[in-house]
Amino acid sequence: MARILIAEDDPSMRQFLALALERAGHSVDVREDGLEALNTLENTLKDGQSYDLLLADIVMPGMDGIELSQRAAKLAPAMKIMFITGFAAVILDQQGQKPDANTEILAKPFHLKDLVDRVEHLLAA
Repeated sequence: MARILIAEDDPSMRQFLALALERAGHSVDVREDGLEALNTLENTLKDGQSYDLLLADIVMPGMDGIELSQRAAKLAPAMKIMFITGFAAVILDQQGQKPDANTEILAKPFHLKDLVDRVEHLLAA
């Protein structure tokens, strides 16, 4: 079982992601934007705990998923990061960022099974 932090601004997508991952046996916390997710991560680390995975939408108001992932990686370098978006490759390429071994991209639309399989694969890497 992994601890997963989800940052997603769409309420129905947040619920969809959390439900799928909880059914797969993971502990999930959801936040509606990057700022809330970063605050949660900082507070969790202060308490001596961490997350195994950050699952973030790239396009969110306030702090987007790219900035969130960069700041989160500095705070918790061992944490894996997965982006969910409809146009991840375009955004990442525009910002000169390429996924590494701790980062995965899941393009929308996706199937619940694909989500769980990709999360499991990333966590095992």
